[in-house]
Amino acid sequence: MTHTDPRNPGTPDTHGAAPGRASRRGLPRGLWSMAFTELWERYSFYGLQGILSFYLLYELSQGGLALDPAAAAGIVGAYGGAVYLSQILGAWLGDRLVSPKDMVLYGAVVITAGHLVLAFAPGLAGLGVGLALIVAGTGALKTNITSIVGFVMDAADGRRRDEGFSYFYMAINIGAVVGPLTTGLAQNELGFHYGFGLAAIGMGAALVQYIPSMKSLPERARVVNDPLPAHRRPLVAVVALAAVGAVAAAAATGLLRAENLATVVTFAALTAAAVYFVTMTRSSAVSRDERRRILGFLPLFLVSGLYFGFLFQKFTAISILITERIDLQIGGWTFPVAWITTASPLAAVLITPLIAGIWNLLGDRQPGPVAKFAVGLTQIGCAYLFLLVVSEATGEAHIPLVLILLFMVLAGSSEVFVGPIGLSLATRIGPRAFRSQMVGLNFLTLALGSSLSGLLGQLFTVIDNASYFTVIATAGIGLGLVLFAARGPVGRLLESGLTR
Repeated sequence: MTHTDPRNPGTPDTHGAAPGRASRRGLPRGLWSMAFTELWERYSFYGLQGILSFYLLYELSQGGLALDPAAAAGIVGAYGGAVYLSQILGAWLGDRLVSPKDMVLYGAVVITAGHLVLAFAPGLAGLGVGLALIVAGTGALKTNITSIVGFVMDAADGRRRDEGFSYFYMAINIGAVVGPLTTGLAQNELGFHYGFGLAAIGMGAALVQYIPSMKSLPERARVVNDPLPAHRRPLVAVVALAAVGAVAAAAATGLLRAENLATVVTFAALTAAAVYFVTMTRSSAVSRDERRRILGFLPLFLVSGLYFGFLFQKFTAISILITERIDLQIGGWTFPVAWITTASPLAAVLITPLIAGIWNLLGDRQPGPVAKFAVGLTQIGCAYLFLLVVSEATGEAHIPLVLILLFMVLAGSSEVFVGPIGLSLATRIGPRAFRSQMVGLNFLTLALGSSLSGLLGQLFTVIDNASYFTVIATAGIGLGLVLFAARGPVGRLLESGLTR
């Protein structure tokens, strides 16, 4: 049976078998294979993330490492930022040296090894090696699997594309929910290293899901888009070794410390973003319309970084707040601490089908991506306003568990207006010569947000709660309103040369 390209009825779909076959929802079947692979990878990632902060903060008698809260926030923020920062390298490798299909496979194997190290090697040494492997593996996997989803969805129009990426993002959030639920319970009942072991099992499931699907991926996933000339490869190897040596030397001499890791990663994320924006806008391979779209993406990049900085505080400032002011006892049972942060992605999962359905129902009348971003920013600002009221109303007493869970729901559900829209936008507006790297640039918002959450967590340890939550709430609501007011001109830049 011949399938047609919906953008040009009667024209056969040339993107390969996988994107051409539609499921019952009218979305390509290849989307679901990648979504389930990503679900298990995110299960592992967030299963670890859900208990990592508490592993650093808890006393030795509780199985933790008993680090200072500021140092713990710096490590968690820097780790999260480095995970996403490494995806720039992964995107470049997927464009120049190794096909996206193989990059995803290699990344999954390395991530699995990292989780196994965390499960079986105790102390700071095991933590450092395990996290480094996960950073490297996730860099290889994340942008390349998202690029593959973009290849699969190339035959879809703008409305179907947003819907498809919303479901892909829902898979991410399902993994983000189930991971901490299971690893958190294992940590609560058996210990932290059992939780880390479950994360390793999740990566094994990702490999089981992905390997059989490799043979049906689109042809574009099997080839290197812009192969690096052979004579330049030795130089790349030398630069890579020098970079690794520099990082090792900085750590050995004390220039890199837990307290300044988040600052270093934030600076690196901003530098990488600046290089990418300058490189793409000045490239002769980028057309005038593509350049205008890149410029239109710049303000969204900046506000996205701030948005994720506010959201990822659940792993830094809010985790510190939980250890200090939340009573986890329910009768004779201790509520698993990781379950609190799980309420955030759970809210995003539950609201995604509703929001995706609304976008599909509204069709061309739905708000543009800039307005959607504005809604997300305003909502997370309101969530912190709620937390400000709760914190002030309770004074020095414990904050009721139900209220911190409600805050997580309010903050987490805002992600559906930012995360999937940014993914969809990056794969749609990116210059043809920089498609995978545009996805990598989008993931830099997560790197920036993660490292920023570490800096904010350190700030949280030195100022009072009321001042802190006032600043975050005001910034979120204010930026949301400014972005909404600028939706017209920014939206026109993003649509330059495109048809819906």
